[in-house]
Amino acid sequence: MTDSVDGTAGETGVETSIGYADAVVELESILAELESSDVDVDRLADRVRRAAGLIELCRARIGDARVQIDAVVSQLQSAGAETTDGEPD
Repeated sequence: MTDSVDGTAGETGVETSIGYADAVVELESILAELESSDVDVDRLADRVRRAAGLIELCRARIGDARVQIDAVVSQLQSAGAETTDGEPD
């Protein structure tokens, strides 16, 4: 799934402009609905498909954040190494 700033749906039908926190809230709502004893069987497949799309979106957001964090940490470590290279132990 490619992230889009225009809010269009990705491959899973989940609009990519939805935020991580909103996706988690919706996932919790779907889970509660699926755990209820009066789950609507006619909506079951749609809700599970929506949940799968939201999970994929959340995983992608976490992966993107991890890459960005790793880049910042790497830059900080490089900057720290440069400042201590010329100092005696």
